[in-house]
Amino acid sequence: MADLGSLNGVGKTLLKELKSAGITTIQELLEYYPRTYEFRDRQIPFSSAFQFGVQQTKINTVCTVINHQFFGFGAKQTLKITVSDGTGNAALICFGRNFLANSLPVGTKIYLAGTFSIRFGELQSSSFDYEIYSEKPQSFGHIIPIYPLSGKLTNKFLRKVIAEAFEIQGKFLQDIIPEKLIEMNSLMSRKEAIKNIHFPKDKASLDKAARTLKYEELFIFQKKIRESVEKNRVIKKRGKPMPRTLQRKVVASLPFTLTPDQISTIDTIYTESLENTAISRIVQGDVGCGKTLIGFLSALPYIEAGMQTAFIAPTELLAEQHLKNAAKIFQNTGIRLAFLSGKLPQKKKELLLEALEAGEIDMLIGTHAIISQNVRFKNLAFAIIDEQQRFGVLQRNALLEKGNATDYIMMSATPIPRSLEMTLFGELKISTVRTMPPGRKPVITYTVMEGHENRIYDWVKKELSIGHQAYFVYPLIEDSDRLNLKNATEMAEYLQNRVFTEYKVALIHSRMKEDDKASIMNSFAKGEIQILVATSVVEVGVDVKTATCMVIQHADRFGLSSLHQLRGRVGRSELQSYTFLVFSQELSENGKERLKIMKETNDGFLIAEKDLSLRGPGDISGVEQSGFMNFHLADIFRDTELISQIRRDIEFIS
Repeated sequence: MADLGSLNGVGKTLLKELKSAGITTIQELLEYYPRTYEFRDRQIPFSSAFQFGVQQTKINTVCTVINHQFFGFGAKQTLKITVSDGTGNAALICFGRNFLANSLPVGTKIYLAGTFSIRFGELQSSSFDYEIYSEKPQSFGHIIPIYPLSGKLTNKFLRKVIAEAFEIQGKFLQDIIPEKLIEMNSLMSRKEAIKNIHFPKDKASLDKAARTLKYEELFIFQKKIRESVEKNRVIKKRGKPMPRTLQRKVVASLPFTLTPDQISTIDTIYTESLENTAISRIVQGDVGCGKTLIGFLSALPYIEAGMQTAFIAPTELLAEQHLKNAAKIFQNTGIRLAFLSGKLPQKKKELLLEALEAGEIDMLIGTHAIISQNVRFKNLAFAIIDEQQRFGVLQRNALLEKGNATDYIMMSATPIPRSLEMTLFGELKISTVRTMPPGRKPVITYTVMEGHENRIYDWVKKELSIGHQAYFVYPLIEDSDRLNLKNATEMAEYLQNRVFTEYKVALIHSRMKEDDKASIMNSFAKGEIQILVATSVVEVGVDVKTATCMVIQHADRFGLSSLHQLRGRVGRSELQSYTFLVFSQELSENGKERLKIMKETNDGFLIAEKDLSLRGPGDISGVEQSGFMNFHLADIFRDTELISQIRRDIEFIS
């Protein structure tokens, strides 16, 4: 099989340039698709610019050189070539291209394409391409591919080597899409699609080639997802009934009614617990929708059947909060709860581990410490992983291996966009909790330009005066030489000594010791601290029902998901809560869009979709790390219908 170095004109320098562009093989060269096209298959005369009166217009015409003249002086003298196509005249401004006076003498007939605009009373272009007129033009009369360029790569070079590569390799291209699906969906063969994506004979052929190659990319992706799910499908053999008496008893004892989504999700998990394959499910929903309660209640049939459960959280503080909530929910049930973290004294830890291995603990709640090798369950059957995005695959697997075909649910307060759910997660089962507990009020969000913070301070003082609390979040821990931004350390001192002198202000950030962070958060939760100054470390934190104000300085520096998570720290009760997004005067268009979205909606699912569209899939849910999302042509927003079709097609041929 030929390699890149065997192509004409590809020496060491251009091999290096191709490698920098991610092209190391003939196959990768053929899959280096154009980013756009110039449609030179139809003429667009000079008169069209005057006809439509647009500021800029694409021209593609056959014309004749009728005049040369120069303007400017000395070394800055520039050639101006006047051409005519019979419908009008235009001027070609040849910056740095005075040599064209010799290449294009008066009377020369040429093909011409470029972007033109009206300047100084005439149609002009300084960005144009031309070819001497002939019966068989090379770059005119058809659709011209325009490629992503880097280094010394040019479109002319890429067109040439890709055409040669296709001549060599094209006959070896084999279909990836099954023949049956090619016929069903009226697609091209892979050979036809590759040829027409680079050198389409017409617009219809280009569209069909693009659809075929999009289908191919998404087909490969969905097949990988399906194979991965099948490979990881675990068969469980428990042979024990799963009663719901205890679950119904606890639900009946709650001082409130479960929401429809909570009931539906709990029922779904119970039904799946009776099946012969292990549960693997994400429970997603906005902060405060009641996911934790779903986890607790779903664990009860396992406990009633004599099996053990585990609940793992990313921080000790959050794990302790879950323990307190579990103790309250499970009171008078006889359920044996235990707590494990890395800070548990050795003597207590030894006793706990002995009891766990003997089956004397029904539910173990804790941090990463649960994953440790010396932690052994007697019969772990169900695991709940809170804030699943903060745990790696290896950590999850280490927990699940402590049981035999362990059922597990992963809880996420970062909603998975529907378009991403269809692609990245494929067959993974997802429960969505949209309904919020009654009494919760949407957080009111304001945007405030820097320099007007005093208005925010006055508002926060009113909230503090009635016993409420506030968060102030900053992007930096301390002063930076590179960034002219307010930081948490200096602002904590400023707020305490200059603004909120009669209240207690505390600082928390990621560089602090875990014990110190936990102590401060506990004091804040108890109401001993009225204002917590922090970095985004408080994205995941304990519930503080009297915290009603969230102030985010330099909000335009935060991503949409982070802003939504931070806002979720307030509005945890029936009290009306507020978020203030402080932005700089030099606000980018992207920043404006993010703040506009935050102001207009509290819907985490809509925000997740918008975040994905603004940032792309790479930063969300570790998609980039999956190695799956390297699409050349497919787009998870535009191609949602195609994605659905492919999933149905795979089902059809399976």
